[in-house]
Amino acid sequence: MGESTVTPREGREQAVPYPVTAEPRQRRLDRLRSPRRPRLWFEILLIGVSYWTYSLVRNAVPEQRTEALRNTDWIWRAEHHLGIAMEESVNHAVNSVTWLIVGMNYYYATLHFIITLTVLVWLYRSHPGRYAATRLVLFATTAVALVGYYLYPLAPPRLMPGSDFIDTVMVHQTWGSMASGDLKHMSNQYAAMPSMHIGWSLWCGLTIFALARLPWVRILGLLYPAATLMVIVATANHFWLDAVGGILCLAFGFTVARVWYGTLPYSLPRVVPARGRGSPLLPSKA
Repeated sequence: MGESTVTPREGREQAVPYPVTAEPRQRRLDRLRSPRRPRLWFEILLIGVSYWTYSLVRNAVPEQRTEALRNTDWIWRAEHHLGIAMEESVNHAVNSVTWLIVGMNYYYATLHFIITLTVLVWLYRSHPGRYAATRLVLFATTAVALVGYYLYPLAPPRLMPGSDFIDTVMVHQTWGSMASGDLKHMSNQYAAMPSMHIGWSLWCGLTIFALARLPWVRILGLLYPAATLMVIVATANHFWLDAVGGILCLAFGFTVARVWYGTLPYSLPRVVPARGRGSPLLPSKA
């Protein structure tokens, strides 16, 4: 008879794989955290539902007028103490140039949405591997802003009693704000802190600066949040400190994406392969 081919006990022990019970769970987590190609129908539905939810929640926050005005008075006094209370001067100076302030009114009402959606579309088409992570930054930023609206109601400068701020939409009869004129009942008047005009515009600007290839486009990306800051102040819709709140919310959004994906969104691969049943989870290095 030939020699026995039975595997020794210690050999069998070494051949035993890691417990299979933990593997499917880890694979599911890896699949969720790895970059993937976005699906158009899902993104359209997600953005639509998310913005509807954001508007619903923001406008459902109680309009606590007394507390909002008290907070506005505190913000204004704090800015005087810091030596940055220049909003009223900016408001009056820009309001004296009719074509400029009218343009800013329309800027405030429209570009906030147009530029943000344009950047999302550009990411979807040109940087699909980075799209989901960068979109997560925007969504997390907006979500934490809703908490701010609830916990810290704040009236905009144009509603502050006893001040000389000019409501530029009312004065020039332009459609420049959902919180002025005939549209004021469609939006919460006391949700000025934090400023999502700054949160969203800075998200757009940083994304363009980090990913665009043409130098002049990258410069425009940085100029966009700077121009937005001037607009929100000149139209008396926000204080400087509202902008700081928007920046802090954006920092939170980047932190969430960094924790989930293990890196900043802009460091992820630009493209990833399509996923089939046997496709690897790891992204391509393209």
